[in-house]
Amino acid sequence: MSQKGDFEAVRKDIAKLLHQPEYDDGSAGPVLVRLAWHSSGTYDAETDTGGSNGAGMRYEHEGGDPANAGLQHARVFLEPAKAAHPWITYADLWTLAGAVAIEEMGGPTIPWNGGRTDYVDDSKLAPRGRLPDGAKGADHLRWIFYRMGFNDQEIVALSGAHNLGRCHSDRSGFEGAWVNNPTRFSNQYFRLLLSLQWKKKTLKNGVQQFVNYDEDSETELMMLPTDIVLTQDKAFRPWVELYARDKDRFFEDFAKVFAKLLELGIQRDERGVITNTDNEKGGYHSAPKKKPTAGSPAKSTDDHVGPSEAEPLKEANETFRARL
Repeated sequence: MSQKGDFEAVRKDIAKLLHQPEYDDGSAGPVLVRLAWHSSGTYDAETDTGGSNGAGMRYEHEGGDPANAGLQHARVFLEPAKAAHPWITYADLWTLAGAVAIEEMGGPTIPWNGGRTDYVDDSKLAPRGRLPDGAKGADHLRWIFYRMGFNDQEIVALSGAHNLGRCHSDRSGFEGAWVNNPTRFSNQYFRLLLSLQWKKKTLKNGVQQFVNYDEDSETELMMLPTDIVLTQDKAFRPWVELYARDKDRFFEDFAKVFAKLLELGIQRDERGVITNTDNEKGGYHSAPKKKPTAGSPAKSTDDHVGPSEAEPLKEANETFRARL
């Protein structure tokens, strides 16, 4: 076990577990980025609620939110790191994992600072409905992201996270990858948005998305309605065009805005110490590691119940082997 505060040791162990040959495209990286994103993106600047403090997905209210479907896989992937470093909070582990994953997949270095605590109950969790809905338009994007304190440029830069991973119809309702190599961070997402023709497609579940099918490679890529609006909105499109032609500028802006995302709801003093009430009164409270036996998915995954998510997911993860 590492010494308390040795985040570099945690970083190394996170990097080691990214290779998951039985999951999606062989990497846990993209889903770890999504975990960090969703654990932070509940923030509301006006009420100063939500954000990356607390690790609220340990509780059914947040973990069971349909917008977080599939993130149990990410949480399970990180359990070995939690076991090796039990002093680290889940709130720090989840956000650090997102930063490490981006760097390990060829992306920019994401500034990250620790100190987040784990809530002892679910009384301070944000209401559901604060995360983006990929089926909506520009007004929805601004409503979601302005609430967190982001501007139009930052919305487009954050959307560049769609360079990674893929959608699953049994989670978000959408299906497919945005880019050809979904485990390598790049600016291809923006280049494809502008260079390919995207046609609307209705999936068997009734969900509509946009696709481009390449007959030569027999490959179909997808875009969400919220992706396509970035090219249609007059304030968003110039940033799409900039990031499509300037990879370095995109990496620079993405690093800044993703670091900002991971700090949502966090207040620090001049020394970088978190001054949120929960942190000052409760200290650096690290919730215990999940139990090694399976628990009831109907129960809350809080500190007291603590069922393991690992066993029920073993068979589910096997289904992704065919995608390699």
